[in-house]
Amino acid sequence: MTAAASAAGPRAVVAFDAFKGSLTAAEACAAAARGIRAVVPDAEVLLVPMADGGEGSLDALLARGGEEVVTATVDAIGRPARARWALEGTHAVIELAQAAGLPQVEDAPLQPLAASTAGLGRVVLAALERGADELTLLLGGSATSDGGAGLLTALGARLTDASGRPVQAGGGGLGAIAHLDASRIDPRALAATWRFVTDVDAPLLGPRGAAAVFGPQKGASAAEAAALDAALDRFARVGAAALGVDAAAITEVPGAGAAGGVASVLRALTGGAIVAGGDWFAELAGLDDALAGAAMVLTGEGRFDSQSAGGKVVSVVHAAAQRHRVPLCVLAGSVDAAAARAMGVPAFSLAAGPATLTELQRDAAGLLEAAAAAVTRLTLR
Repeated sequence: MTAAASAAGPRAVVAFDAFKGSLTAAEACAAAARGIRAVVPDAEVLLVPMADGGEGSLDALLARGGEEVVTATVDAIGRPARARWALEGTHAVIELAQAAGLPQVEDAPLQPLAASTAGLGRVVLAALERGADELTLLLGGSATSDGGAGLLTALGARLTDASGRPVQAGGGGLGAIAHLDASRIDPRALAATWRFVTDVDAPLLGPRGAAAVFGPQKGASAAEAAALDAALDRFARVGAAALGVDAAAITEVPGAGAAGGVASVLRALTGGAIVAGGDWFAELAGLDDALAGAAMVLTGEGRFDSQSAGGKVVSVVHAAAQRHRVPLCVLAGSVDAAAARAMGVPAFSLAAGPATLTELQRDAAGLLEAAAAAVTRLTLR
């Protein structure tokens, strides 16, 4: 049902992120809508599938239209893979997690120093071949910490050491980089308009940066994370010198550390914009229009914790609900009570009692439907 639809009952908005491992954003919204209508059959329920640039963002986008394209590529450790992406006119939307994602390589030993975004570069080239001149990269869920070096190499850049030899693939290889030659980059890539949609606002370097915060999630030890941070620093300085910009224009930009730094040097090269994923999707999905005049909004994700307040879907929906003075409730697979108190929102776990993660994932749709019905009884009746 769209925002233009009419109904006799109260308006409720369901604006969920994906529940990883169990429900897409669209499936979560549909389940919550069933719960609401079970209690208030004449309710006007507006489904607004949400995302923040991380895994599942492509599905949320495709639920709104566009052509799905599949490209043969490689994953973060060089194995053959197939990546899905979206094309609408000449606008290509490419989810990094499809070509360099952590879930793709969890069946193998993690390689934090060698993992590469070269596969993502192959998908970008495929989009350019299809005539795309606007490129939106959804950055989240990466297995890589290479600063986008693999992507740049796939586009034609040459990254070499002091002896003129190509540096090894992956973030670890950037510790030896001495030169970046951008003269051979595909001119279509340079002419395109770029947008980097991020699910975090982390800078490239330092204690909040790509390696320190996210490196351990990708298998990096403390020593390896420190080595990656130093290598990304070197890459940024070499890149800045090659492009004639100040290094701070690469290292200190909020969001440059997302997905292992993909939007760092590449943004400086292309002039692309880094945008907050939750806000971008909210505008794309028409969240504010849907909330106008609503009596209730339900949102949620697989796990609601302290990170949910940092630009994730729940925080974006919460801010919009406050603007429109609409009561909000969070429904999630698991809930950190302290995070809920800090945000000042009611939040409930889908688990009716003790349950394993496997059970919660298996029964997520039914549990979400039941939880939405329970909240509706308290809010709309």
